[in-house]
Amino acid sequence: MYFCLPASHDNRSIIHDYTNCGRGRTSRIEEPTPEYPVKVGPAPGSQVQLSAARRKNLEFEPLSTTALILEDRPSNLPAKSVEEAMRHKQEYDEMVAGAKRRELKEAQKKKRRMKERFKQEDSIANAMVIWNNDVLPNWDCMRNTRRVRELWWQGLPPSVRGRVWSLAIGNELNITPELFEIFLSRAKERWKSFSETSSENETEDSGSLQADRESSLDLIKLDISRTFPSLFIFQKGGPYHDLLHSVLGAYTCYRPDVGYVQGMSFIAAVLILNLEEADAFIAFANLLNKPCQMAFFRVDHDLMLKYFAAFEVFFEENLPRLFNHFQINNLTPDLYLIDWIFTLYSKSLPLDVACRVWDVFCRDGEECLFRTGLGILRLYQEVLLQMDFIHMAQFLTRLPDDMAADNLFSCITATQMLSSNRKWGQVRGLIRFGSRDNLHQLTSRFVNFYVWM
Repeated sequence: MYFCLPASHDNRSIIHDYTNCGRGRTSRIEEPTPEYPVKVGPAPGSQVQLSAARRKNLEFEPLSTTALILEDRPSNLPAKSVEEAMRHKQEYDEMVAGAKRRELKEAQKKKRRMKERFKQEDSIANAMVIWNNDVLPNWDCMRNTRRVRELWWQGLPPSVRGRVWSLAIGNELNITPELFEIFLSRAKERWKSFSETSSENETEDSGSLQADRESSLDLIKLDISRTFPSLFIFQKGGPYHDLLHSVLGAYTCYRPDVGYVQGMSFIAAVLILNLEEADAFIAFANLLNKPCQMAFFRVDHDLMLKYFAAFEVFFEENLPRLFNHFQINNLTPDLYLIDWIFTLYSKSLPLDVACRVWDVFCRDGEECLFRTGLGILRLYQEVLLQMDFIHMAQFLTRLPDDMAADNLFSCITATQMLSSNRKWGQVRGLIRFGSRDNLHQLTSRFVNFYVWM
């Protein structure tokens, strides 16, 4: 016996549009194309009319060739028996039922997502009222209350995020908008002078200094082009390109002892997305002046090793199986933490997730950065346990793009930052190193990190 087999069960004629809440279903029905042309017989009219009538009575007619199972065979082939026709009808009904079940399941999933989205929007709106009316006007006395800390953990509303970050970071350096303009003017003068031909009477030392500064400016240009490339707003011609260039250029003039270091562009970019230009510079300079950031950006090997060693203490406490797996494969924290800390996770995590990490970082300080790292390892522990050194290193430097903030923060919540009743700062303060081999090893890896970036 011969009959036309159906195509993929996934081909359907009813296509739902849930992009607008509350709108009805839109559908599109295509006439199935016969797999073989129907030859003209003695009485073709009655056969065509019968097939058309059968199709009109179908409750469900998927796209492509699914409904062909109900069609009569061409006249040059033996006709279907009654039993075969009934079997085909039953198979078709099963296809329709399966398609409807998938359709219903997808509709329920979309409905749940919409419900969660509305719930999140309501939560953000309510939180925004509390922040604007209760917290921000009384910042000094409210910021450390339990109510505000819990509200902070849930994520800051985008409309108040920049202001809260600025208040939380502070301005210990006493930078003013006028001071920013001064250093920005100096940066612009240097950009202009570097584009001109150097005078012949420059000394060898000044020439070397100029070369270093030119290299720094070239590095800024290169890094800006690689900052959130999927957004297309910081690249040349984008709306935030000049702002990012100005903030980074002004900082190199403000802190020539630090200069520009790869990874700074991501931090400055996140601040620019949430603050005005001068406020972003003030927050940027004060943020990089924090002990942890200064240790990394000034490449203080001894301090960096202390941070890594403290991280491993809490790593072993929280995730002993994964810790042992890393030890066996010789995967040390510097191989993945450097990238995470240098960019404050803004390069490694989806931007919305990174902003939530920043929210808690502004609340809890440097401990949050290492607790977040442990949260990431906890989230992907089972995946990492199946990998070798190469695949683990690649995975941790290219984390999945579909990471959900709630999943990550659940893992961060489950991470305890206590070791023998000692907190993060106490553990880090107790660590001492007597060998310089570790420093040489770290220097080598740090150089390799820059080559990779």
